[in-house]
Amino acid sequence: MSTATAYSSETGRTYRLGRLIGKGGFGEVYLATTTLASGAEFKVCIKISGNLAGWLREAYFAELLATQERALRVVDRFAELVDGEMRYCLAMEYAEHGDLGAWLERVGAQSERYVRREIAAILGVLDALHRGQALHRDLTPFNVFVCEGEHLKLGDFGIAAHQVNRRGVTADAFNRMHAPNEIAWGRVRRWQKRDDIYQIGLLTVMLLRGAIASAVRGKEVRTLPCTDHLKEVIHRCLGSRGQRYGAASELIEALRHRPKQPKIGRVSTLAGKRVSFTGFLVRPRSAAVAAAKKARAVVQSKPGKTTDILVRGRPNVLQIAGKDGGSKLIEVRRLATKGHKVTVIGERQFWKLVEPPARQRART
Repeated sequence: MSTATAYSSETGRTYRLGRLIGKGGFGEVYLATTTLASGAEFKVCIKISGNLAGWLREAYFAELLATQERALRVVDRFAELVDGEMRYCLAMEYAEHGDLGAWLERVGAQSERYVRREIAAILGVLDALHRGQALHRDLTPFNVFVCEGEHLKLGDFGIAAHQVNRRGVTADAFNRMHAPNEIAWGRVRRWQKRDDIYQIGLLTVMLLRGAIASAVRGKEVRTLPCTDHLKEVIHRCLGSRGQRYGAASELIEALRHRPKQPKIGRVSTLAGKRVSFTGFLVRPRSAAVAAAKKARAVVQSKPGKTTDILVRGRPNVLQIAGKDGGSKLIEVRRLATKGHKVTVIGERQFWKLVEPPARQRART
């Protein structure tokens, strides 16, 4: 596909193509140089493709995100006729450390401080897209680039698209290895902002682990080398679709501020209340469920939008994010951010509510 040079009729620059540094469905990427008006040599990457639609998308989104510091800069865009065929070219900022996958293979795992800072920077670009009702859809380690100062920048907008409503866009183009299971398996056919968030969660795990080959399941989040707060954030990114952050702005806020822990509250009765349990209880869970039903409560297997009360027992040491980071407590905090309050009570108060005073004295 390549000749020794590429000429831009847009800027009048001639780019001298060097070694091939990438090849795929998008076309080919070459290391290239051009001479500026000052006489200085300027190093860039030239992406050459025969795909007009992808080139138009990348050129458009590059212009849209031109003011975003962490979007990989496109310095030139042009088309030229070579050997009777059109080829579409983008001259992009040179990422001296390559893509994220290649860089992690060389340097390994990163500190939580670095991960938080760089993921937050990438999220700034994604937030600009989401506010403009656009979706990236391809947030993989091969489209995040490591530039000068080991700063991460987001690139490759070849399948990015605008959504015309909140339902998202048709999930007709994605990297199967980095897509949510429900989309990869065809159960869900619309890509939404929360699916971009899923991919950000994967990138965070890759940075912490220093590897891109292995996936992570929800229960494995607790083994990651980071604080409980970041584990909780990652768990929500990778969790069930309805529990993920709805857009980049929500994830940015979650990284900045840990949600307040629900304090132990008090209730006067369980009658007519929807109740769920978490943790280890002194008595068998089945006995607690039976007692709650006898007290005319509705027992739910897990908290949700209709839940009124969560009975909290002793935490499981295998919880996702520490003693206050079980999946049910995480869900209660998520519901609180949406305006739905669930009252958390301790096991002692629960038994006082479901047992007659005489029986309580007998037990003591």
